[in-house]
Formats: sequence, structure tokens, C-alpha cells
Amino acid sequence: MNPPILNALVVEDDRSWQQILSEILADSGLTVQVVSSLEEAIAALKAKPHRLAVVDLSLSPNDHNNYDGLRVLDAVRHLDPNCRSLLLTGFATVELAVTALAEYGAFTFLRKENFNRAQFNEILNRALSSAPNLPSEQFPAPAASRPLPKPGTASRTPASPTPVEKALVVEDDAGWRSILEELLLDSGFQVRACASFGEALGAMRREKFRLAVIDLSLKAGALWGDKPENSADLEGYQLLSNARAANLPTIVVSGIASTQNIQRAYAEQGIFAYLEKQAFERATFLRTVQEARTARQPANSELALLTEREREVLDLLAKGMTNKEIAEKLVITTNTVKRHLKAIFEKLEVHTRSAAAAKAVGEK
Repeated sequence: MNPPILNALVVEDDRSWQQILSEILADSGLTVQVVSSLEEAIAALKAKPHRLAVVDLSLSPNDHNNYDGLRVLDAVRHLDPNCRSLLLTGFATVELAVTALAEYGAFTFLRKENFNRAQFNEILNRALSSAPNLPSEQFPAPAASRPLPKPGTASRTPASPTPVEKALVVEDDAGWRSILEELLLDSGFQVRACASFGEALGAMRREKFRLAVIDLSLKAGALWGDKPENSADLEGYQLLSNARAANLPTIVVSGIASTQNIQRAYAEQGIFAYLEKQAFERATFLRTVQEARTARQPANSELALLTEREREVLDLLAKGMTNKEIAEKLVITTNTVKRHLKAIFEKLEVHTRSAAAAKAVGEK
């Protein structure tokens, strides 16, 4: 399946800024359309959906009192509600910023005189990771009998008979939490939605779930001056460890899309799937949920506690290999093998090599 085409609209009358913005957006994988007037912007918004619009406040080079950019923001809200808009201007005031954000739905407000590429890319990533608005073609409006859940509400059941299976959603963004809740309800789950690490951990200890959908970063940060999060500090990873210990199939839906974080989630935590918010598709999510629901789970949940390397050591141990043979096979030292075996014994609550091997054979 080809990745979805993400369109971006640049509404800017200055050619230099058109070029700068188009280059940055294209480098981010967006298909860019450039227009220079309110009329052209409205026509573009009617012609096709966009994921992002970067809008200059003044679209008349000789009139600093021209605020057509605000009219473009208003058109975005009404014609393309899934589109995130960024207002860009050289005539910034606090009052104008408040107006753009509060009354016209802009995602944020940027000053041309302080423009910084790195900062713009950070904001761009946040905008693309933010939850799409409902309704739209991709996220159809829920039926009248099933209103969209209010942010922060506890799990609720649809009008149909109460489902037996429960799903856990852990997401600090209210918009994304509502969308994931709605999609899981449509899949027949009873949903428990949590907005924080502590709330989710408590739910996992008190309730039994069939599926978990977890965001890696559960700390909403400011738009300005944030540093990239250290993966070791992400609360979502700690929840993934708890989910793995409970043998709970887990889907990560996150705006963090680095190769390192994705590989770590698969290798260390054994997640079922990793979906990036920037390219989120309703159909893909629903299909992944169904696949996770029907996938065969390991018979021995104790082994889910082991890391990938520990599983390799245990498998070789079960084949009757000595520590030296295991070390040679995995190209590690015998001391490293001993450390892995100690961790394996503790996690499986055994004291001998034969007992650990029996656990491995018992799974197969």
C-alpha cells in the first residue's frame, strides 16, 4: 500500500518566502501548492484536502493593514477542517496572536523576523502529529446514536450489547484520545481511556485488557524551545514494559517517528505494531487492531518478560549449549552470558539451567 499523500498549502505573496517555505515543506515529505491571494487560497481549499497550511497575514505587499491571512484561516476552518494552519507574519502583536489562535483556530503564530528553520521544523512536526479534526472523509462523523466521546471521559459502551473485550488507550492529547476511543468502539471494544502514566498503570493493575494502544510521549510540552526527548525518559516505554509483562498485545500510535525509537519498541518491548501519527490512516489502524486481536499469543507469558537477547540465550541454553558455546554463537563474552542467565533466572523465577530450559521448551 502506498503511503498517503499529504498536501500542504502555502499562502504567501512574497516570492522569497514562497521558495523558503516550499523547500522546507517538501523536505518533510509534503506535496506543496503555492498561492498568493485570498481568492486563490479559497479555490485551492475547495479543490482538495490539505494536512497543513502556512499562511501569511498580509497578502498585499503595499498594504500593511491587509489581514487577508485571517480570512484564509477562517476558510481553512470551514472548508478543510482536517488542515492545520500556521500563521506567518512580519507584523506581530500580542492581540493579533490571540485572535489567530483563539478565534481563527491557528495551530500557532510565527514571526518572520524571528524565523528559524530548526524551530519551524519542530513546530511542523508537532502540527503534523496533532489529531485531525472530526468530521472528515478519513474520520467520518459518528452516528447519531454514538456521539464522539468527551475528552477525559472513562470508558463507555456502544448502543449494541456490551463487548466482553476491553481495550486500553493511553494518550495525553484529548483529540487523539477521542479518535482512538471512537475507532476502538467501532471495533467492538469497551474502552478505558487514560491521559497519564499513573492513571494507565493503575488501570493495567486493576483491569484485564485484550489490547493496548499507547503513545510514547505522555508529557505535552510547549511549542517553543523544546528539546528532543530522550527515549529512555519516555513514560510510554515504561508502560510498554508493563504491557509486555502482562502479555498484552500493544499498538504504539505516536508522533515520535525516529528509527531508533521504533526499533527499540519492537526489539525490547515486543510491540505488535508502530503507527506514526504523521501518516495516520483510519483504515490502517482498524486493520491493525483486528490483526492484533486475532494474533496468537505466546502460551507462556513469563517469557514475554525477557529481552530479545535474553530469549536468544535461553533458546541456545535449551539446545544444551554451554556458556562458552553460547558466547561464541552470539559473539559475546562468557561473562555477558552469565549476566543474561542471571537475569533470565530472576525473571522466570528458576534456579537451575534445566528449569530455565524447561520453560523454553514448554512454550514450543
